[in-house]
Amino acid sequence: LDFEKAATLRDQIRAIERYSRLGLSEGDTLIVECSGDPDSVARQMRLIGEIAVDFAASSVTTAHSAEERGRIWKARHDAWWAAIALRPGAKGIPTDSCVPVSRLAEAIDGARRDCAELGVTAPICGHVGDGNFHLCVVFDPDSPREATAVETLLERLSRRAIALGGTITGEHGIGYGKRAFMAEEHDEAGLRAMAAVKRALDPRNIMNPGKIIEAGDLPPFE
Repeated sequence: LDFEKAATLRDQIRAIERYSRLGLSEGDTLIVECSGDPDSVARQMRLIGEIAVDFAASSVTTAHSAEERGRIWKARHDAWWAAIALRPGAKGIPTDSCVPVSRLAEAIDGARRDCAELGVTAPICGHVGDGNFHLCVVFDPDSPREATAVETLLERLSRRAIALGGTITGEHGIGYGKRAFMAEEHDEAGLRAMAAVKRALDPRNIMNPGKIIEAGDLPPFE
């Protein structure tokens, strides 16, 4: 697949079907796992099915055995490898953001629009229950155009999360890549507190230097 054509295959389920051949219907997919005694699980499953139909779900599939459950969850477990397989030889960057559940659909729609506008291949999966979603960004690092597009996408993702009352990462951490947005998400007092904790635990700044808190933000070493 070339870069432009791959961008049209950004949907995660479509990528998984190409990779794993699980027989899943293409389109937005919600996986829900119920637990409890058999009667409780049956009631939960009926309620979930009714809600899905009310919201125009195209189909509802229920797993009744360990094998069926494993097939459904394999879709989630294969998500990263399915994304990478869209473009053999390309590089993958996993990233995420987290917003209030009430703003999750808005955040995902915005990320999809960004991917389409920038021509970036980035299938989306996530955790609906806590508002955290992931983009598996796949690109050619040797292409300046693609690298710039990915950088723009990640910047928009972070700033949108902040604007929607969320956080720039739910699971993946700050590292170097999202450090620049810390001052936009947290106030000065919060950043000073983080820097003070960093200095107290790592006075010589030898543990992951430059991650999350920049050296210039740390109090002077005495």
